[in-house]
Amino acid sequence: MIIPVKTDSFCYDIVIGQGILKTLPSLIDFTEKTLVVTDSGVPEKYAKTVMNFCKNPVLVTLPEGEKSKNINEFQRILSVMLENEFTRSDSVIAVGGGVVGDISGFAASCYMRGIDFYNVPTTLLSQVDSSIGGKTAIDFGGIKNSVGAFYQPKKVIIDTDVLKTLNCRQLMAGLAESIKMAVTSDEQLFTLIENSTDIYKDLPKIIEASLLIKKSVVENDPKENGLRRVLNFGHTVGHAIEALEQGRLLHGECVALGMLPFCSDAVKKRLLKVLEKYSLPTKITQKDELIPYIKHDKKITKDGIVTVFSDKIGTFEFRKMSAEEIISLL
Repeated sequence: MIIPVKTDSFCYDIVIGQGILKTLPSLIDFTEKTLVVTDSGVPEKYAKTVMNFCKNPVLVTLPEGEKSKNINEFQRILSVMLENEFTRSDSVIAVGGGVVGDISGFAASCYMRGIDFYNVPTTLLSQVDSSIGGKTAIDFGGIKNSVGAFYQPKKVIIDTDVLKTLNCRQLMAGLAESIKMAVTSDEQLFTLIENSTDIYKDLPKIIEASLLIKKSVVENDPKENGLRRVLNFGHTVGHAIEALEQGRLLHGECVALGMLPFCSDAVKKRLLKVLEKYSLPTKITQKDELIPYIKHDKKITKDGIVTVFSDKIGTFEFRKMSAEEIISLL
């Protein structure tokens, strides 16, 4: 399946299929040199498969986890490209989850003012969310994604077979992002997840529906000036929890918690049951400790933060709130 993403300023394809890593030469125009970036948590065979098709591959393996999305690892990626004399006509391929995609894309956007970047997401979370839309970043000053750029991939290649090596916790954390999009934008998708008797069998439908939501949003608002803020549902509080927990909770688990304060009672009742069904957390216990992180959210302005609230499954509205008002919801 090919899902095109098009705006006035960019155009690229999301290619989805089973076992398509083995067909990369038909999907990617391999350059003279290719930097393959992965992390220690990703099975080595995926990066090796990609490298086998490259003319002159160079590998960078980051330590697993959000802590690697820092300025030192960012500098290491750039240094490797310089040391290996990469030019503007060379490229970067990210093979991994959201951390790998974010830092690799940001490095590609900065090196020589921008070189080609391909994303090969290997987690459910990155397949349905972070691999498309062009958001690239590193964490800085203790604040998640506080330094970054909008930089679109040349292509996104999603091989659903790689999810077979993903552990259950990571898979459910990725599912939280699909739940997020379903709550605000697709009641049918929410019902599918809510009533699923075999979530693994339903994953292809969930991935497709999630990508179609994000495609529509990204095409209408490439740089988050309006509609795209809907994708931040659960993220204002979720990012604060993630920063506070320092890796003890996964990104999707933090988003799951972050959705709950921004729902009507009717939505919250259904959402709680779904989160519990998929072993996602449902209780925020460190309210006071979250305050400084929320006050330093990168989306905050002098007028407050635009938050996303769902009054009915499949719908949303934007509400401008102060940090104090957000804290009171917890």
